[in-house]
Amino acid sequence: MRGDGDGWVVSDTGTPYWGRHGAAGLLLRAPRADGTPAVLLQHRAPWSHQGGTWALPGGARDSHETPEQAAVREAHEEAGLLAEHVQVRATVVTAEVVGAGGAQWSYTTVVADAPELLSTVANRESSELRWVAEDEVIELPLHPGFAASWERLRITTMLSAHEHDECLQPVPHTVEIRAGVFAWCTSAAAEVS
Repeated sequence: MRGDGDGWVVSDTGTPYWGRHGAAGLLLRAPRADGTPAVLLQHRAPWSHQGGTWALPGGARDSHETPEQAAVREAHEEAGLLAEHVQVRATVVTAEVVGAGGAQWSYTTVVADAPELLSTVANRESSELRWVAEDEVIELPLHPGFAASWERLRITTMLSAHEHDECLQPVPHTVEIRAGVFAWCTSAAAEVS
């Protein structure tokens, strides 16, 4: 049922976490003009939990949704992104807690790519949406949960088409080179030109 995930789970230490069935966010990358990756970030509205910080578009999962479905839906709601412009590459559970009474809560980061820096439309949950160069993300005041997982999620290396079979696609994109370790593939087309 739509919206049945809205609500807080309180950990056994008393910390609240949004999403009765967990939460998910979309880590969307796209190539900048020079081919290096940019990440779409949301400047959270001042009234929201951890308002004023930068994070991924995302939110509560509904009971019927996979993390991928929830993250793509939330990115549509919060940034106006269309599902057909998003290519999911991987999912990473970046936070897990046990709530009061043994309830489980998790946050799943859905790693995805777009073919270009897509236009966005912010909803009331966003003060701003911005494509940020991968190397500049850490310079922003990040949401604590996102800050704690960023080093794990960021690109660790740049690969070219001849270095990895999955880099043979014609557009730059993210590749999970081993569980939870990501590389940015430059396009095969760029190497030919």
